Amino acid sequence: MSFSIAPDLADFIQGLPKTETHLHIEGALPWDFMRRIDAVKYAEPPDSWANDYKYNDFAHFEEHLLGLAFQWYTSPEKYHEAAKAIFAAHVAAGVRYVETSFASGVVEFLGLDGKAVCDAIVAAKPPELELRVFMGIHHSGFIPAMLPIIEKSLTWKNLTGLDLHGTETLPIDPITPRIWQEARDAGKVTKAHAGEFCGPDFVRYVMDELGITRIQHGVRAAEDPFLPKELAERGVILDVCPISNHKLVPGIRLENHPIRALFDAGVKVTISTDDPLTFGNTISEEYAVLHDITGFSRNELKQICRYGLENALVDDETKAAWLEEMPKN
Repeated sequence: MSFSIAPDLADFIQGLPKTETHLHIEGALPWDFMRRIDAVKYAEPPDSWANDYKYNDFAHFEEHLLGLAFQWYTSPEKYHEAAKAIFAAHVAAGVRYVETSFASGVVEFLGLDGKAVCDAIVAAKPPELELRVFMGIHHSGFIPAMLPIIEKSLTWKNLTGLDLHGTETLPIDPITPRIWQEARDAGKVTKAHAGEFCGPDFVRYVMDELGITRIQHGVRAAEDPFLPKELAERGVILDVCPISNHKLVPGIRLENHPIRALFDAGVKVTISTDDPLTFGNTISEEYAVLHDITGFSRNELKQICRYGLENALVDDETKAAWLEEMPKN
């Protein structure tokens, strides 16, 4: 992105002890790694980094993302190498806590060892950062060959939980609610992508049928006059990615982003980048555009930051220490 940030606002955002809780590791590949693959072909970032870019649909976005990312992510070692660079950039931006996911498709389609990928990502964590890793499974990802691997993943020490990924409009496999409950029974955390390309009904589905309290995106919940209040009352957290929505979701731009209505309704929203490889965004820019374009005050940005810290999967002492770092003015 090329959104300009005033120096004083940049300093304020840098000083926030931030979280990043909606980050696809494949979609976070730094552009320098694409240049390492082909310095000529990838000398310049793609058109999708332009501020006013809009993808045609989810299929257009997914084809672009996978066409780039899986040129690099061909082994656990490649995941480790990229993750080290990704997490170092987070530390430099003042991020204290990251939740990232890797795609189960690398097991299904590339034949990689999912546990080894998970372990490689965790091993890349710098000491200054708290990290939690999820495995993302598409709606159609519960094929017979994958089910034993998904069930075995619930025993992996370094895997924090499962996330439902992919095209929301595809039918949900009937086995999904059982797997999500088994994950929680095994002490894992469950998430789901919802309320991005499908409306409020799918947000309700993942809450009521999958038992989800952590929703990735969720922004179309604002279309239901009653759902935002329900989300607030139930303490559901929406991990929102404004620039991603701006470039991908029909009808949503930063100027009219539903995060404003959701926040005003008392919904706990956090801010993340989703897939910087294909959106060209940074966590600092996410905060800056909320301030400059969507109309959030600095105090409101601090509250969004607090939501992320307060709901991080760490002990209360660590949360308290982070909250003490919050700028006082």
